[in-house]
Amino acid sequence: MSSKLDRHAEQLSALGHPVRLAILRFVVQGGGAGTSAGEIQEHLDMPGSTLSHHLKRLTDAGLMKSRGEGTFHYYSAEYATLRALTDYLWEDCCKRGKKGCC
Repeated sequence: MSSKLDRHAEQLSALGHPVRLAILRFVVQGGGAGTSAGEIQEHLDMPGSTLSHHLKRLTDAGLMKSRGEGTFHYYSAEYATLRALTDYLWEDCCKRGKKGCC
């Protein structure tokens, strides 16, 4: 398997949990300035330890980044990484002899 395929498989695996997908969508909606862990926790109504696990999985997969400001942690989407992932899914669309693309 190629490293590109491995990387994208890991990213899709990280997104394969409903809570993590909800977290990422909420963070994407928050824009480039980031969304605080407290806002995410309030939005999803879950214990901090559970949220931390999911945030770590998303950041380890490279789909989000975090930054600390004092005692607060902010999470923002890695937009270029998300774009590369979705581009990967479409890059060979209809290239196996079929005319027209989706």
